[in-house]
This record gives sequence, structure tokens and C-alpha cells, in this order.
Amino acid sequence: MTKQFSMELAGRILMVEVGRVAAQANGAALMHYGETVVLSTATASEKPRDGIDFFPLSVEFEEKQYSVGKIPGGYLKREARPSENAVLTDRVIDRPMRPLFPKDYRNDVALNNLVLSVEPDCSPELTAMLGSAIATSISDIPFDGPTASTMIGLVDGEFIVNPTADQKKVSDLALTVASTRDKVIMIEAGANEVAEDKMLEAIFKAHEVNKEVIAFIDTIVAECGKEKHEYEHHAVDSKMYDDMVSFITPEAMEVAVFTDDKQTREGNIREIEEKLQERYADNEEWAAQIGEAVYAFQKKTVRKMILKDQKRPDGRKVEEIRHLHAEVDCLPRVHGSGLFQRGQTQVMNITTLGSLSEAQRLDGLDQEETEKRYMHHYNFPSYSVGETRPSRGPGRREIGHGALAERALVPVLPSKEEFPYAIRTVSEIMESNGSTSQGSICASSLSLMAAGVPLKAPVAGISVGLVTGDTDDDYIVLTDIQGLEDFFGDMDFKVAGTDKGITAIQMDIKIHGLTDQIIREAIARTKEARTFILHEVMNPVIAEGRDHVGQYAPKISQYKVDPEKISEVIGKQGKTINGIIDETGVKIDIDESGRVDILSEDQEMIDKAISIIKSIVEPLNVGDIYEGEVVRILNFGAFVQLTPNKDGMIHISKLAKERIEKVEDVVNIGDKVAVKILEIDDRGKINLRLEEKLS
Repeated sequence: MTKQFSMELAGRILMVEVGRVAAQANGAALMHYGETVVLSTATASEKPRDGIDFFPLSVEFEEKQYSVGKIPGGYLKREARPSENAVLTDRVIDRPMRPLFPKDYRNDVALNNLVLSVEPDCSPELTAMLGSAIATSISDIPFDGPTASTMIGLVDGEFIVNPTADQKKVSDLALTVASTRDKVIMIEAGANEVAEDKMLEAIFKAHEVNKEVIAFIDTIVAECGKEKHEYEHHAVDSKMYDDMVSFITPEAMEVAVFTDDKQTREGNIREIEEKLQERYADNEEWAAQIGEAVYAFQKKTVRKMILKDQKRPDGRKVEEIRHLHAEVDCLPRVHGSGLFQRGQTQVMNITTLGSLSEAQRLDGLDQEETEKRYMHHYNFPSYSVGETRPSRGPGRREIGHGALAERALVPVLPSKEEFPYAIRTVSEIMESNGSTSQGSICASSLSLMAAGVPLKAPVAGISVGLVTGDTDDDYIVLTDIQGLEDFFGDMDFKVAGTDKGITAIQMDIKIHGLTDQIIREAIARTKEARTFILHEVMNPVIAEGRDHVGQYAPKISQYKVDPEKISEVIGKQGKTINGIIDETGVKIDIDESGRVDILSEDQEMIDKAISIIKSIVEPLNVGDIYEGEVVRILNFGAFVQLTPNKDGMIHISKLAKERIEKVEDVVNIGDKVAVKILEIDDRGKINLRLEEKLS
């Protein structure tokens, strides 16, 4: 039996149907937001997966082209691998929900979101976030929800809840906030240098809307929710754990983990594990739990020392940033490069400039084919953490970190009118020990300015962490968390921005949400840290984009032609434009508006190409003198090519003042000549007079 529930959300109707489809899933909700329809399902395996020490959650956001009335391209005419948008949506659904499942739950759980219909003004991504929370909440899968998610825009200084497609285009803020009943559990934002106070106001506004949505979800759960099933708990044997602690001792564990060198710490832990393997060699059950037990012992030790003694593993103060280093021009022949290091996190970024035609084409579910002019790619090789594994291409984490850095830099990029280039930056992680994504933002800013990109302002990023106690007031915020503090802590709160304001936020937590007080302190701490990084480390190296692109970067000049004359520049089967390219060695891009981009490392050749194009599209004038080449000879005269698509004729009587018998007595094919236009008749025929023979 189908049950329907509805509420008004940001001026549109949100309707949830339960029981209409997908009845065999543990939980299913057919979500309607306006005319956007998404089927969200939650399923779990009956038994836990053997041999794992983590919660196996998978999230899928399936974009179907039929939802926007399109047939997929390509030979197979099927949807291929997930788009970058789908991967990022998977992550934004996963992050607020994962902390709310039991920490020792080992059953496989899959959250699937099938996009069936899309109305551009009603986000399928938001609909899927709500649908996943509802499907899981009404299922029998253990889950301490529900959660709700809201998007906030900022148009003309006013907040917009769940903005429409048109409002998103002009918004200074793209904020998504997920909440539980009482606390914020996930923040994702891109912003045009929005001030910290304004950002906090937007976050808390979204939280208030989320409370209303959760009240609505509660009515659905009350009527349709299933009783949560029992599951097999997984925990380290308490007797084994106590024996390990008494054998190793808390003091020895503290010595092992409290060092500022990651390799030293890992070596110390290996020694402890080897001692335990020797101790439990005759106890197979306890030996199998060594890894998980040592992890729990490390976590308890680190959290206790940070929270109670305010002692960090590497000896820093809670607000202290690790040693910083920045430089530019690390590589000789690339268009721009920058290196940024924070402790044992090191990122090299390389900028490449290209023509606007090299921008990435995007064909999304919003029914608008768009292009991405700035592309940021992030690579995390195994050697950066001292491991050995083959490269399998970018995973979801790499795509997510690249997108975060891209989002942080987009607000400060010059317009394509100011800087007519497509721009690609690649962050190569050379060494990793915490928050490489924020190091990537700093390195990108350096690299872009070194390449001559006139950024509106440099951007820096930093991450703060959190360790909590038994109450909401018992916590400590840590500036610039390293890997160990990320693994054993409760939060990774990343904020990037300029001196003026925030350009990007991404918040991941492992607990059931943050209080307003913690959010305010985290935002303030990141502002303080990134200001220090900008003024004390990055600006002394390079504070603004150079006034020229690099030696090996293409120079670009633009010329505007009448769109009706584009065909004249291109010529029949591309003959004219290819001739210009062959003669000058430049690259030429022409768009349908008539904008012509000419690229080359040689400015002289660019100028020559522009001169030729001008001669093609600009009208010839009677009385003007032009230089050209004799291309054809007949008995009565010689034809001279004035431009690649215009020839004129010198009648034999206009070749010389005296009478001549043959045209060849004066000129031959291939001669360079200066001619004067005597007449352009109604049919466009051009009559010339020879002024001078040039060669």
C-alpha cells in the first residue's frame, strides 16, 4: 500500500511516496521535489562481511540521461562511468550519514539514488540527500538519524533557500548543510569571498530549515518505520585489550606516538605489534585482534593527551601551524609551478594555459551544456605515504579533493575577457601527513600567479580538527591537524579563502554533529591561520599574478569579426584558415560569436595572422595601395591575390605607362607587387594598377 507525505519546502512541494516501488529493499522512498523525481533505496546484507575492521558503506547517485530527455552519446548509447558531479554527490550523501551508523556495524550497506526526472529548479542532488536519509530512517538498518540537508544561495545580499537554476548562476554562495535534530553534521560550500560572519549566518539558517524537514521526516518514520534489526557486534576482546595495556603500558604507547616524524611513529607502532605477535603466538583469537587493539590503544592515548593535557603528538600548541615553506618556478619549461609544504605534507602544483577551445565540455542533467574553463586535478600516489601500490587512476577521494581546490580558486580567477585562456592545474602530492587538499589550494595559488594568471587575490587553505569529551562543552579545537589527529580525532574542518573572505568549505566529522559554539570557533581559527599563511609565507614569495605569461606559454591575442564573415575567414573546406596557420604557425580558434583567438609563442606571428584576418574581413577601399602576389596570368592581364579570399586584376594596359606586347614582359606568377585599387564594381570585381614590382 502506497503512503504519501508532503510539505512545502522553499516554495515547492516535497512529496515522499513509501510502498509504491522497490518493496524488497530494506527501505525505499520515491522522492518528488517539484518535477524532480529520485528513487532512494537503502539495503543491507544479512550478515557482516568477514575479515574487515571498518563499516562497508557504498553510496551511488545514478544520473540517467532519460531524466532530461536525452539519449546518451557514444557507440553503446548507454550511461558510462559516473560523472564527476555524480561522484561528488555520492560523497556529499555519504559524509553526513556515515557517522550515524553504529561504529562496529560490519554489514554491507548500499544507498542507491536513481534520478528518474529532473526539473532544473529542483536539485536532484538535494532530493537524493533527503531521500537517502528517509530510506535509511524507515528501514530496519541501525541508524541514528534522520538527517536533513538544505542548500543556501546569496543573491544581492539576501539568503535564498534551495535556489533555482537562475538564482544559482548569480549567487555569491553555494552552501549545503546537513543536520541532525540538534547539530550540524556536514558543511560543503563554494563562495565568492563571503565574510566569516555572513557564512555563519547562512549555516545556521540552513540548520533551522533542516529542523523543519526533520520534523516532517519524523512523521514518515512514525507511520512507516521498521524496527531496527539486531546485528553482530564487533569489538576487541576486553581481556585481550587489558592484557595488552598492562604489557605495553600507557607510558610506552605515549612515547611511541608522540613524535613529529610520521615514519618514526609508524616504526614505533610496528615494534609494539611485533612484541604482541610474539606474546600471543599461541593464542590465535587474540593474535587476530592485534591490529584493531593497537589502533584503539593509540586512539585512546592520543585523545587523552590532547583533551586532558593539551599535548599534541608532535609537541605543538593547539593553535600552532607546522613549519611552512613556499616557492615558485620549481620546473623549467612548464607554464607555471609552485611548491607548498606544511610539515610532512608537500604539494607541487603545475599550471598549463591553453586556448578557450580546450575548456572541458560538460553535459549535465540540468539540460544545459556548459564548459569548465578552469580544471584542477589532484593526484595522490602511494609513495607520498611511503606505500607500494599500483596507480589505478583517480578514485572518489582524488576527484573530491580536486573539486574542493577547484571550487576554492574559481572565485578569484579573471574572466575570460580579461584573460582568454583555458587553465588546468595539477596538484601532485609529494608527501602526505594531513590535509593535502588545503596544501593543494596554496600550491595552486602560487602556481597560477607564477604562470601570469591575474588572480583577484591569492587563496590559502587550512584544516582544523576536534577532540571531544563526554559533554558538548568538553572539547578542544586543533589548528592544522596532521594525519594522526585526523585519524583519531572527530573532525576535519577545511576552509579556504582570501584576506577578504571564504571561497570554500568542506567539513567531515565522525561524531553526531557540532554545536554552534564549535562551528564559530573553527571558522575563527581557520581565518587566523590562513591569514598567517598568506602574509607570512605565500605573499613574500609571490603576492599577485605576473604581468606576463611564461616563456613557454602560448601568447593569445583576440580579434572580433562579424559572425556573418566567419565563413570568409575559414574558407571553402577550411582552405583559408589552414593557409593562415601554415604561413604563420599559429593556432586559431573561432567561436560562433565571431571571437577569434590567435595563439603562438611568437607574438610577431600572432600579429601577422591578425593582419591577414583583418585583410579578409575588412572592406577594400578604392585608392588604397595593397601588397599581393601574382597568382594567374591571362592574355589581357594579371590576377593578384590581395587577401586569402580576394583577387584583383591588373589589365595589361595598367601594367606600365608604355604599351607592352605581353603581360609576362612585366610580371610573372609568384611575383610580389604593390598595386592600387582603381575600381570595385557592383559585382565586387576589383580593378588594379601596378605601382611597383617588389620581387
